[in-house]
Amino acid sequence: MSSPDPASTTPDSGDRLLGEYRLKTLLSENTVIRRWLAEQVSVSRRVLVDELKPGPTAPREEFLADVRAKAAVDHPLIGSVFEAVAEPDCCFFAHELLPGASLEERREAGEPMKPARLAHVIRRVAEAELHQEGAGIATSPLGLEHIHLDDHGVIRVENLAEGGPRSIDHSFRDIARLGDKLRALVADGQPGATRMLTLLGWMRGEGLESHLGWEQVRDIALQIEQQLAEPVAPAPTKAAPKSGGKAPIALITGAAALIAVVGAIFALKSTPDPLDQPLAQKLPETVLIPAGRHPTADGTEHELKSFRIVPHEVTISQYATFLETLETLAKDKRERSFDHPDQPADKSSHIPEDWAQLLAAAKSNSLWNGQTVSLDAPVVGVDWWDGYAYAEWKRGRLASQEEWFAALRLDLPSPATLKPAGWIAVTSETADRTPRGLVGMAGSVCEWTREPAPNPANPLGEPKWVLIGGSYLKPGTNALAREWVDDRSLRRKDLGFRIVFDAD
Repeated sequence: MSSPDPASTTPDSGDRLLGEYRLKTLLSENTVIRRWLAEQVSVSRRVLVDELKPGPTAPREEFLADVRAKAAVDHPLIGSVFEAVAEPDCCFFAHELLPGASLEERREAGEPMKPARLAHVIRRVAEAELHQEGAGIATSPLGLEHIHLDDHGVIRVENLAEGGPRSIDHSFRDIARLGDKLRALVADGQPGATRMLTLLGWMRGEGLESHLGWEQVRDIALQIEQQLAEPVAPAPTKAAPKSGGKAPIALITGAAALIAVVGAIFALKSTPDPLDQPLAQKLPETVLIPAGRHPTADGTEHELKSFRIVPHEVTISQYATFLETLETLAKDKRERSFDHPDQPADKSSHIPEDWAQLLAAAKSNSLWNGQTVSLDAPVVGVDWWDGYAYAEWKRGRLASQEEWFAALRLDLPSPATLKPAGWIAVTSETADRTPRGLVGMAGSVCEWTREPAPNPANPLGEPKWVLIGGSYLKPGTNALAREWVDDRSLRRKDLGFRIVFDAD
């Protein structure tokens, strides 16, 4: 990397070169850093360049520690670092210029947002912040000026990572800050405005005995978003058929109902830590399966390392979020980031079979192929390649049949006695539930597993891909059911998947 020409380093001069970056406009400046709008000459790309001001007192090591922290962040919703340069006479880094207007610009322009759109923004920001919280990445304070929304509705967050340890106070600080600043963006008189203002009040800590965390913010925002996206039912007429489906489990119709939701999240101070108290109908994130020799479906035993398994199949809502991420990545032609190396070249997307109709029915809790479906029901119509990509995105993997069966058998001597359930929302209330809290193994949908294996009925035959577990379309099956198929591209209306993680 070449150093800048000393003859053209006047701080406020535009159009000078810093490495391969042509500095155009000085956007901001403080005692330490200048931020420039620049052009990366080699690819004609507009970027931002943060330049450490020269001088004997410049905090060079602190600046570089922040740059290293930013470069370590890898998330589609968070801005990327392109290059960092540290030379004796210059120190700078180039990073992504996020598209669209910031929420601060919208606030200053007096452009409020519909509650449904704002709930979506809050959910996506919460997902980005949960990534950084989970990775222990320290961040500088988050403001409206750091959140961008482009003309296609894509949300991106500026990379605010900084060197040093992360404190839980970082999350509480940013949640409260957004709860205050976002009030100006709530469109008055729109459906859901009261719900949104209530959520923002809780983010500020009003009426609660414990802080909201990013996970709770995400879950409540998602509930508001889903409810406001549901179509308004027409007025009943004599010819209108009666609905035979159940009412949505988590239907929130106003502030009073939202208070009930948060009441389930936060117990009184006399109870254990509220963050350890799940919602009444919410399953644990994962179930730990200890290391050791575990029984297999073939009557043998298999040595397994400890692992964590998600207690339910991936849901329609979860898979929809995955597809949204791929849409964001597609803008930079990175939508294949999670694909298996052997995925067929002619497989161009991970959209499930009949996805538009399935998602619409799930959002309105209506019928799809004769079945009442909700966003919390397991996703179907996915092939093995789809399951692999989703698991990679979550930094997990598809369960092997040995792992799946070991999880099933834990504290359950007779799996055949497990009562099958239909293709319904995944909750802790279903009868198809093991003693360790895993659901949908005897019924619901059958599931892809990670590796091919021989069929015990033909032990010398070629290994094939194993589908495991019962299916709502095959009432006679149960948790011991298995099928062997040749084609990983198979998609069915009763076929989904669940994922596992290493125990570490």
